[in-house]
Amino acid sequence: MKIVLPGGSGHIGELLAKALHSEGHEVVVLSRRPRPAAWRVIPWDGETLGAWIAELDTTDVVINLAGRSVDCRYTAARRREIMDSRIKSTQIVGEAISRARHPPATWLQASTATIYAHRYDAPNDETAGIIGGSEPGAPETWRFSIDVATTWERTFNDATTPYTRRVAMRSAIVMMPDRGSAFDVLLGLVRRGLGGPAGDGRQFVSWVHGADFVRAVRWLIDHTEVSGAVNIASPNPLPNAEFMKELRDAWGTDRSREIPTWLLEVGAAVIRTETELVLKSRRVIPGRLLAHGFEFNWPDWPTAVRDLVAAWRQKRST
Repeated sequence: MKIVLPGGSGHIGELLAKALHSEGHEVVVLSRRPRPAAWRVIPWDGETLGAWIAELDTTDVVINLAGRSVDCRYTAARRREIMDSRIKSTQIVGEAISRARHPPATWLQASTATIYAHRYDAPNDETAGIIGGSEPGAPETWRFSIDVATTWERTFNDATTPYTRRVAMRSAIVMMPDRGSAFDVLLGLVRRGLGGPAGDGRQFVSWVHGADFVRAVRWLIDHTEVSGAVNIASPNPLPNAEFMKELRDAWGTDRSREIPTWLLEVGAAVIRTETELVLKSRRVIPGRLLAHGFEFNWPDWPTAVRDLVAAWRQKRST
């Protein structure tokens, strides 16, 4: 197959491109900052049509991952960048597909599990899950994230691509051992003795092992009967306190300091990010994947985290 990845130069894009390329597929990445890779990398600006549209006329699958990182302070300028980078890239990919003489059979579109409400009482699946934004007492920054997620998906759904199957991938945090990844940051806290619960530790963490994320994407490509929103997350989210304890155990330390909410707020301001990334309860399960028979190789955090720690150590020993 030929697979085009707009915005495929980030952590998730590199993960997918490497896996798909290793299987013998033709991989083409569209990037604002092209750099040498084992696959072809073509420049685009994520906003306007250009020479890159020829790639979509001869491809089987488009996996659009474009969007500015949300790991930043939500200033007015950053908010515009976060929103625009997602909306404009989705619009232009949809326009390119609509113009193609031979449109791709499948368009997988990045979305986020953050679209669901902050809650402790029950998990969110694609059928009964509650879309967030109206939770009592939710900070304004959390409502902004919901607005981004819902606008992103609405833009995707409004695209006119009648001959292309579309799937919105509502992904949880993808855990991989690469430098700078979410797992690398969390492990860094543990290594420094700061791996205790964040806040009261009750908030659920939804996650997915990078290997299962890749397998889910492959599965979605193959299963043409599936379209619409699909949660890509382990079937076993767990509270932050348990999540961090398992990470400490896997690293082999019992050193930890609880990080109260007020200190998280101070720390987030210092490193220019938002506490939503650790304080919002993301209790998401992959209802549609499970209903259609997808099986996770790493469904439980205790086993997944030990594999990730071992891979992290190996990467840094070579």
